[in-house]
Amino acid sequence: MSARVLAAARWAAAQHHQQRRKGRHDTPYINHPLAVAELLARVGGVTDEAILCAALLHDVVEDTDATLADVEARFGAEVAGYVAEVSDDKTLTKAERKRQQVLKAPHKSVGAKLIKLADKTSNVGDLLDDPPAWPASRLRAYVAWSREVIDGLRGVNPALEAAFDATAARVDAELPTDDD
Repeated sequence: MSARVLAAARWAAAQHHQQRRKGRHDTPYINHPLAVAELLARVGGVTDEAILCAALLHDVVEDTDATLADVEARFGAEVAGYVAEVSDDKTLTKAERKRQQVLKAPHKSVGAKLIKLADKTSNVGDLLDDPPAWPASRLRAYVAWSREVIDGLRGVNPALEAAFDATAARVDAELPTDDD
């Protein structure tokens, strides 16, 4: 692993240091970007340093006070570009942000599509491995929406796409059928 990728992991950890995941285990937030980067490398065979850095940093602009300018100053324009592509516009409503993810997915660069594939796979897997305290209907709705996003990302990495499909199928099979 390169020094640049390790620097991205360290900076992401510093940016997310007070955040926790929504799951019941209250895990440190940094576990998620690390899982996304690992999925890209292990499952997707991704070795591109800029993509791996951006995967580690994919939530810093959305969820911390870091800016795209900060990302660019530390890691370059290519990494900042990927982060920009996968970051939601937080000035929009949650419903509109979700709608925009579906609409924009087919138009992303290959690197951004790879990051988003791994991100959705990680998030959907966490619905079983470390679920938030949501009713089953909300969990199922998240999986259905994630499939819509993934449909727009297909064609860039069959292994990552298969990993998402298997993860979503596992969630479908193991989630309770109602909210009891």
